[in-house]
Amino acid sequence: MAQITMEPDISVCAHANLRKAMRSVSQTYDAALKPSGLRATQFTLLAVLNNRGPMPLTQLADIVVVERTTLSRNLKPLERDGFVDSRPTADQRVRELVITRKGREVLKKAIPHWQEAQNRLRKKLGQAQWVDLLGALSATVDATQT
Repeated sequence: MAQITMEPDISVCAHANLRKAMRSVSQTYDAALKPSGLRATQFTLLAVLNNRGPMPLTQLADIVVVERTTLSRNLKPLERDGFVDSRPTADQRVRELVITRKGREVLKKAIPHWQEAQNRLRKKLGQAQWVDLLGALSATVDATQT
């Protein structure tokens, strides 16, 4: 069996470093949001639906940059708990997602916990690095979208 002669330097791999950072950031936000009963991913979906209004699943998937099957899996608990509902559109093949009153209530209760995580991370990074991080992340998404 042939051996690999070149060892990849994972310390400079964008994917490995972004995944590591994402796991750490997710743990921070999940811990902060725990009293609300929401996970960070659920908070994000509710916030998008609250801020942008009803939309088809495909549009929500595009906004949060996730595959539709993954999004459907993440929406199941939100629908089960009555935080999100889907309703038919004029085009019967398309259903749109909408945040419910109950979803707005849980989101409102979760916002202070989310702000706590935001503020803690911003304070640890410092304002300049925080702004740079958000800019770099946005640019990374833009650069990788086809």
